[in-house]
Amino acid sequence: MSQITTHILDTARGQPAQSVPLALYQLNGEDWIELSAGVTNHDGRVAGLLDSGRRLPAGTYRMHFSTGEYFSGLGQTVFYPYVDVVFNLDSSGEHYHIPLLLSPFSYSTYRGS
Repeated sequence: MSQITTHILDTARGQPAQSVPLALYQLNGEDWIELSAGVTNHDGRVAGLLDSGRRLPAGTYRMHFSTGEYFSGLGQTVFYPYVDVVFNLDSSGEHYHIPLLLSPFSYSTYRGS
């Protein structure tokens, strides 16, 4: 399993959010370095966001969700064209799950398991 996973649920439709482009970045000084990118599948997940054996060092990371592209594909107006979730990893190497609960006019996230 990837050290970092995500799941996006479109709460307005009550379904996983399919075809949401996203990217994972690491903060390096003042610059964000892209580590990986993908698009959510039919279950609102990205399989293999990181290689299963890869462990990221402690630091600050950002998950960028292109929510505007997703809602445009559904023909819906969106208030938040993207969502950036910035989070810290410690040096434990444990699994981090970054879920996103999404609607055209709101979003929420938490540290999942």
